[in-house]
This record gives sequence, structure tokens and C-alpha cells, in this order.
Amino acid sequence: MSRVQLALNVNNLEESIAFYSKLFGTEPAKVREGYANFAVTEPSLKLVLLENPGHGGSINHLGIEVEGVDAVDAAQTRLAESGLASVDERDTTCCYAKQEKFWVEGAPNGEQWEIYTVLADSETFGCGPSNDGACAPTPEVASAGAGCC
Repeated sequence: MSRVQLALNVNNLEESIAFYSKLFGTEPAKVREGYANFAVTEPSLKLVLLENPGHGGSINHLGIEVEGVDAVDAAQTRLAESGLASVDERDTTCCYAKQEKFWVEGAPNGEQWEIYTVLADSETFGCGPSNDGACAPTPEVASAGAGCC
């Protein structure tokens, strides 16, 4: 299993959940305060909604969810061999999930891409929202210009 992740900032989480439930014909897989995600089968998509009033309709970040740690490692190796640098964010909690991931550096327009796998559910958000409502990365990831979850 591998699927593209699209993380959107939304003004109102309840309204957005209602809209995307209808659009994709499925209910969210996880809902927490200020956060929801959908595991959409067709098309294969992980849709993440981050409540961020005043920034609705903008992309928070992009990602690729993969099957396990081996797939994360393989993707990182493949990208390194093609000349793309990455920033590790291993054994982390983000978006109410324990994850293994890395961030890809060098997107030409500043897009933030993560390659990750979910290890377990978490009761806490993890890295926590920053003042502007975007995900706040760990200091190592922030210094590389990437976001969190």
C-alpha cells in the first residue's frame, strides 16, 4: 500500500468533514480537536484536514504514506541516489500518530513533502501547531525548512 497524502488547512473542521465525507463517500478515519484524516480507497488518498482559521483552502504539506519502515528507508535511499537530500524525523509523534518519516528537501517551489509510515495511534497531536496554524516541526526539521506532519 502506498498513497499520496494531501494535508489542507481548513477554516472550519466540521464543515470540511461534512464536505469531504460527501465528496469521497466515506467518513473520516480519525477525528481529534482541530484535526481529521480520511483514508480514501478510490482514489487512493490520505486526506488530512488541519483546522487553521484564516488559512483555509491552502496546502499545509504533501506526503506519501507507505507500508512500513522498510519502505520509508527504501524511498530515502532511492531519493538520495537521485541527488535529493532529506531530513530525518524518525520515531516521532505527529498528527495523533507515532511515525517514522523523513522530509524531502529541494522542491523547486518550496513544497513540503514527507515520506512516512504510521506505527501506532497516539492520544496527543505531537509536534503541535505553530502560531500561524501550520504544523511546527522539530528544531532539526525546522532548520531544514520543512514542516511537521
